[in-house]
Amino acid sequence: MGRMTPFEPAIPDFKERIEASFERQKVMALIGARLVRIDPGEVEIELAYREDLTQQHGYLHAGISTTIADSAGGYAAYSLMPAGASVLAVEYKVNLIAPAKGEAFRAVGRVKRAGRTLTVTEIEVFALDGTKRTSCLFGTQTVLCLRDVPDTPARG
Repeated sequence: MGRMTPFEPAIPDFKERIEASFERQKVMALIGARLVRIDPGEVEIELAYREDLTQQHGYLHAGISTTIADSAGGYAAYSLMPAGASVLAVEYKVNLIAPAKGEAFRAVGRVKRAGRTLTVTEIEVFALDGTKRTSCLFGTQTVLCLRDVPDTPARG
């Protein structure tokens, strides 16, 4: 069972909506990321270590860390949005606070403030190595609620 969060989802099938949207994100499939937790206002994405996703020192590349963090934060915000809406990141800022070295990586997105149009999230990535969990990325993100814009590929 998920943890209790201070937020209520706008629709009862918010988990299914996020899972369906995540399945359409081709980049998540490309890097092998998977959803591991969906709660109102909080989402976690996990990625196993892969050598082909590293930088020259063998650490997970910052671009990959920020990719999973961006999606975790965006989906945390999306979990609170009304039916018929979609989500789009408009800004994020991260600090890389330790090398991303581990067997797997867990991105956590948490809603800090949910607004009608803009939502602010905290995003964090942990390197997992056995029982050790090291925070390697921390940041904030602002996402836009696109009301009455389907969460499907843009046309044209």
